[in-house]
Amino acid sequence: MTSAPRNNTKQSSGTFIPVPGNVPAAVSPAVAGTNRRRWHRLVPRIALAMAAAAVLTLGSGWAALTIAKKQMGPPPLEVAQDLSTVVVDRKGRLLRAFTTSSDRWRLPVSVADVDKRYLSILFAFEDKNFRKHHGVDARAIGRAALQLARHGRIVSGASTLTMQVARLIEERHERSATGKLRQIVRALQIEEKLSKDEILNLYLRFAPFGGNLEGVRAASLAYFGKEPKRLSVGEAALLVALPQSPEARRPDRHPGSAVRARARVLDRAVAGGVISRAEADRARTEPMPKLRRAFPLVAPHLTEAEVAAAPTERAHRLTIDRALQESLETLARQQTALLGPRLSSAILVADHQTGEILASVGSADYLDETRFGSIDMVEAVRSPGSTLKPFVYGLSFELGLAHPETLIEDRPVRFGSYTPKNFDEDFRGTVTIRSALAHSLNIPAVKTLDRVGPARFVARLKRAGFSPQFAQSTEPSLAVALGGVGFTLKDMAGLYTGLARGGSPIALVHRQKDIEAAGALLLKGQSERRPRHLLSPIAAWYVTDILKDAPPPAYARGGRIAYKTGTSYGYRDAWAIGYDGRHVVAVWVGRPDNASTPGLMGHGAAAPMLFDAFARIGAQRAPLPSAPAGTLRVAGSELPPPLKRFAEPGQRRTSGPYLERTLAIAFPPDRAEVEVEAASDTAAPDPLMLKAEGGTLPLTWLVDGKPVGAAAHRRDLVWQPDGRGFYKLSVIDAHGQVDRVTVRLR
Repeated sequence: MTSAPRNNTKQSSGTFIPVPGNVPAAVSPAVAGTNRRRWHRLVPRIALAMAAAAVLTLGSGWAALTIAKKQMGPPPLEVAQDLSTVVVDRKGRLLRAFTTSSDRWRLPVSVADVDKRYLSILFAFEDKNFRKHHGVDARAIGRAALQLARHGRIVSGASTLTMQVARLIEERHERSATGKLRQIVRALQIEEKLSKDEILNLYLRFAPFGGNLEGVRAASLAYFGKEPKRLSVGEAALLVALPQSPEARRPDRHPGSAVRARARVLDRAVAGGVISRAEADRARTEPMPKLRRAFPLVAPHLTEAEVAAAPTERAHRLTIDRALQESLETLARQQTALLGPRLSSAILVADHQTGEILASVGSADYLDETRFGSIDMVEAVRSPGSTLKPFVYGLSFELGLAHPETLIEDRPVRFGSYTPKNFDEDFRGTVTIRSALAHSLNIPAVKTLDRVGPARFVARLKRAGFSPQFAQSTEPSLAVALGGVGFTLKDMAGLYTGLARGGSPIALVHRQKDIEAAGALLLKGQSERRPRHLLSPIAAWYVTDILKDAPPPAYARGGRIAYKTGTSYGYRDAWAIGYDGRHVVAVWVGRPDNASTPGLMGHGAAAPMLFDAFARIGAQRAPLPSAPAGTLRVAGSELPPPLKRFAEPGQRRTSGPYLERTLAIAFPPDRAEVEVEAASDTAAPDPLMLKAEGGTLPLTWLVDGKPVGAAAHRRDLVWQPDGRGFYKLSVIDAHGQVDRVTVRLR
């Protein structure tokens, strides 16, 4: 009689667990193979549970852990610094992020940056005793071991968040008993060195979310398009579920798996009392994200340049206002598209009270290759066209050569081989300088620069901190008045801060730390920003008073900003630059390859964008400044004789406009109040330029009856006053003609 085959199984609590050995004849080879594989999977897990329990309950186990900690060395916490480089705006809002050296999105984030409800759900699902244990949860390990023995499978895990952090920073994903014990040792080491919030910060940064996404901030931006500070219950539950199996549960690839995983998290959160059943039901109906969103790409040119300038820094904070920046990027893209193909544009907005750059749009579309979008036109050197004319006239006002109501001739003129022409090739005869600047006439501007002197004009710009660019071995010429020099859009915006600030420009900065450093120095009574002189306050106000009345573009309201347009030679560059009492805005339109665009002009292409940009600044705008003390606000007929008509080269007069000129002090005017600067309250004022017109050289200058200076064969003189107060200035020419003025230095 043949004995019945022996069934090599052991029964425990109603669960049959196959024992390796002979396989019953009634069991098929496929089933037998499955049982063996199941056994081999369970053995290490049983061993893991038993070993972990022994470690946590036996004193000898703790001693072994102490030895293991010494042998393993300290945990590799330095990896916590391997984060994505981020650039944020003035309020901490993300402008742009860059992947790590290993091409991962791992953005800096802390507990304070994450929705509290997300953290509550995370603790309920992953580690409800996180705040109580010291890296290892003994009760969780015991519970997991009992469940494994009872059900023959893993019902719940025993890994704490600290153990998961240990696995993530070492990038060792071992599922063996040895690997789990290693995580236990590392978790204990980490708890000894870091606080609970510091450990939680590491989890929030390193948890995997599918693909190259690591950390809850990267996942929230990629899947929901927002920061993790404000999450719905469904969004929070999904972010808790994904790290368990990030690739299998990616919502953009496996939405069904993601829905089921989110539901399990919601059930656990309800059981833990974190959310109500009604909240869980609503969360289940939330749509699942179907794709990964692109990370923010705001102010791409400036952020890219900032990271290139300081590649070792992981966090860059700029003075940019993200909302304004995004609005102006949209404006540049939409308006430039209407102007024609292959054109680009650039916009810069700055607060001229502080020097902070609030928006910097480098091109019409960063990703549009047909418009050369990758080229930052804010920093490109271009011809500024007529946008330098205000400074030519401003310097003539300061030197006492002219006044806004001074008459000047708009007639054909030749300077050697140079014959300037107006843009429309027409002539308007006798006009005021106010009208000449308001209508951007070329001939009066060139005549004025001829009197000022191109070299003196350029020197003044350089002393004010700007860097005009000339072709190699080229000297400044009269063409500078019409744009025969190179400037960047940022330089031009800086120049116009000089007009907006009463003649003293301010350096434009885009780094928040530079602003904070300057503020700290001011508190100490120091300053790295030394005052720079571009024009006198009165001269700057004269220019502002003219520019505020410049005709606005169609459908725009004038009089609220002072602005000037410009068009470079050959229709290559269109400019519009303006300011109010707080902001300066500079706009450029053209082709980055310097090709000509017939019909492209500042008033038609750039000015509408300028006025639209000011409209988008909105309520932050401020009125233009009022006239400073000493401003001469009179009609042309009431001007002093030397200022009634602009003295042009070769003209000589005594009584008529084209006869020999009488001797007159052109600057300072009689009974004028002139503001002078000084290094301190006790120091002598800065030197003052005295200017005479007409007469016959040599000239003799007297101050309060005493001769001064030695420049007898010049009509100007640099005079060093002893202090502030009233002075009587006199000048005598070779024929005994005399002119006298009384001035007050303030």
